[in-house]
Amino acid sequence: MSRFQHDHENMAALLDLTPAQKPQVQAILEDEHAQMKQMFAQAKASGTEPDFAQMKALHQQIEQQTLQKLTPVLTPEQLTKFQILAKMMHGPHGHGGPPMNGTAPPAQN
Repeated sequence: MSRFQHDHENMAALLDLTPAQKPQVQAILEDEHAQMKQMFAQAKASGTEPDFAQMKALHQQIEQQTLQKLTPVLTPEQLTKFQILAKMMHGPHGHGGPPMNGTAPPAQN
């Protein structure tokens, strides 16, 4: 199982998705993931250094589209939880963030 799949299974459990919601949410999040991958691939393929501000704006645009797609699928409570979980998963710099259980990983010696 990929990290992407694992993260989304955890999110489905934390959001308490119904059996009807699971495939809808999965399809929306897979689409978001594919758009993000495409955005980074295009930036890399251009051969020029991607502009951070432009990449951040595109990233935020894709995230907003995802929220718009999720709004009719999730309850208001689930949508609020999703936004909190997404911020935790992406962290302040777009990736990483703290683990879902809120504890730091053990130190490596």
